[in-house]
Amino acid sequence: MNLVTTTGLFVVTAVMEIIGCFLPYLWLKDKAGPWVLIPAALALAAFVWLLSLHPTASGRVYAAYGGVYVATAIVWLWLVDGVRPSAYDLAGSVVAVIGMGIIMLGARSSG
Repeated sequence: MNLVTTTGLFVVTAVMEIIGCFLPYLWLKDKAGPWVLIPAALALAAFVWLLSLHPTASGRVYAAYGGVYVATAIVWLWLVDGVRPSAYDLAGSVVAVIGMGIIMLGARSSG
């Protein structure tokens, strides 16, 4: 799996995890009914399944995924929460994504 495909899969995975956590958050804050727990559970199931699609060791996948999750959460902050990311948010996201790239590129040579 190449780095672009891996990153795209990680982004979709992160969106599923965020949705799976965001919907119960809305319910707990009385901004949505309990019906949102059903799509939340489905999103979390999709999140787990998507993580299983990576061909490398699970610990490495989880570590690399974390970097993409950070960046995706910052995009969510902007697009869904309506909060413009700070320079620190953006810099941290870049560092996290670089870390993901290092982990996944290293995974190619170390099996």
